[in-house]
Amino acid sequence: MEVNIMRQERKKERDKAAISLVLCLSVIAIASVFTVKSSIDKLNLQKRTSDLGNTPKIEQPVTQPIPTVDSKDNEDVKEQSESKFDAPLSGKIITEFSADAPVYSKTLDQYMTHYGIDIAAPLDTQVKAIADGTVTKVYTDDKYGITIEINHGDGLTSTYSNLSTDSMTEVSDVVTKGQVISGVGDTSLFESLEENHLHFEIRKDGVPQDPKAYITFN
Repeated sequence: MEVNIMRQERKKERDKAAISLVLCLSVIAIASVFTVKSSIDKLNLQKRTSDLGNTPKIEQPVTQPIPTVDSKDNEDVKEQSESKFDAPLSGKIITEFSADAPVYSKTLDQYMTHYGIDIAAPLDTQVKAIADGTVTKVYTDDKYGITIEINHGDGLTSTYSNLSTDSMTEVSDVVTKGQVISGVGDTSLFESLEENHLHFEIRKDGVPQDPKAYITFN
């Protein structure tokens, strides 16, 4: 009886020792795994850092300044801008700029201010950008039909209305002087009874300007 009890006690002690050994080996194995993983992570990080350092530097494009107009009065503006601005098309001015004195509108049969000029031209005559710039608006105006606005810098914008199409340019397009942006159309409701023409405006800081102060028209 005593012999059996002693055997059982020794067996329990051996089992405890075996369990302890297994636990120790497990701890050592886990520690080894983490050590190896940490080393691999460090190597990968070093490689990624090295790769980034070897990546060729991308040169950013240099934005060229947009031609601007700097003047104190209309005469100075015209002298300085004649070489910078071209007429959007050739034709006779049939309605003058009139921000103060109302002019007669045949279509509306009333007198009203006219913040641009109307240049007579056959339908589909090419309409060109008066100078380098960026297209800021392409839309259909309730009054003047298909319209394109171009920003030329220094607060100066040109607006082309009563166009035939809006498919030749988009907002954010960079255009050059003389580039065809549309054609003369018949999309203006407010000027539908006038002869075929381009309605053209120039604004400085949002204020309407007489285009003839900037451009020499034939």
